[in-house]
Amino acid sequence: MNAVAGARVIPLHDPERDAARRARHVEVVPEPEQQQSETSDWERRLADLLSFARRRIAGDYQIDEFGFDRDLTENVLMPPLKPLYEKWFRVETIGMNNIPLAGGALIVANHSGTLPLDALMTSYGIASEHPAHRSLRGLGADLVFRTPLLGAIARKGGQTLACNADAERLLSSGELVGVWPEGFKGVGKPFKDRYKLQRFGRGGFVSAALKTGVPIIPCSIVGAEEIYPMIGDIKALARLFGFPYFPVTPFFPLLGPLGAIPLPSKWYIEFGEPIQTDVFGENASDDPMLVFNLTDQVRETIQQTLYRLLTQRRNVFLG
Repeated sequence: MNAVAGARVIPLHDPERDAARRARHVEVVPEPEQQQSETSDWERRLADLLSFARRRIAGDYQIDEFGFDRDLTENVLMPPLKPLYEKWFRVETIGMNNIPLAGGALIVANHSGTLPLDALMTSYGIASEHPAHRSLRGLGADLVFRTPLLGAIARKGGQTLACNADAERLLSSGELVGVWPEGFKGVGKPFKDRYKLQRFGRGGFVSAALKTGVPIIPCSIVGAEEIYPMIGDIKALARLFGFPYFPVTPFFPLLGPLGAIPLPSKWYIEFGEPIQTDVFGENASDDPMLVFNLTDQVRETIQQTLYRLLTQRRNVFLG
């Protein structure tokens, strides 16, 4: 009894202690509007997916003469690029208003990055941020379309072979066409040559624009050069697999599949002022000097824009 009498009795409900406990375990409850927004977003995505599935089963979709499946592209191929575009590379676009709302136009961009993710990010940026949400019909190398599965996916996504005939047909039908004239020489150049444009070929893209009278829009991409810094090329393996190069980066092939994860550089994509081609007349594409001068003008515009963007960038990863 004495021990019990001398003990301090701790009440079951001490107001001060309960208040302290509640302060230590604060549960953050989302605002009702935030919860509703997240729920409605998921509901919308699910509804879109179910609607897409019904259309595929019913065959209620169209594929154009080049194999472009707009429904599949918008609902299956594009969505996985969103986190890469928004969260990983944190792409910022400049001059989106220079891309016309409708009608044919040719976007000419620099090419880099060891793997052509710059083409994918440019396509996604236009599809998601342009007021008309236009589809970019890219012109790709024949290697892309010779590769099993990749070629079929590229066709479904709106890509076609980089040749004047296909480019002119697309431009004449009012499509937005993208071309990367540096080709594999640009995308596979050594890291030490980053942001130094390679040759633009013979100006076939300029001839296509002149014949169809569409504007040429220079596009400058900063950030892609750093995703896979290419420090070597294993030519024997490249010949073995039929690749234009077999890249060696600080992490690949040393780290295996982990080395294939791109570095999270900060990207900027700037679309310059359109260069009008309909002012040169009907037979302008037959003038080799005009084609050469316009090709050089586009290349120089992109190169100078790259230099300007680089001087404004403080950090490769932070921007």
